[in-house]
Amino acid sequence: MTHQFRMHVFVCTNERSPESPRGCCAAKNSLEILTRLKRAAKAEGLKDVRVNKAGCLDNCESGPSCVVYPEGTWYTLPEDDEGMGRILQHLAGGDVASEYLMGD
Repeated sequence: MTHQFRMHVFVCTNERSPESPRGCCAAKNSLEILTRLKRAAKAEGLKDVRVNKAGCLDNCESGPSCVVYPEGTWYTLPEDDEGMGRILQHLAGGDVASEYLMGD
């Protein structure tokens, strides 16, 4: 049986050298945030949302970065519970969490 996901959430966990001027999402706790988001989505019963680890999404300067497909919404992921709740509201079918949208 194949699962059909309504949304895929890709969280950058890329790690670069500390000397890199671009920085990296891993140094901004992206792996911990990914784990919390994945657990929270499961706890909310969002069985049609898949949260995945991703390599470089080429936005580490604005990270920890995340992209939600199929819509292509880019977020700078928050670490706080309130911010995480806003992202979850979007994933549950609510409005985009505009306060966490990645700038152009």
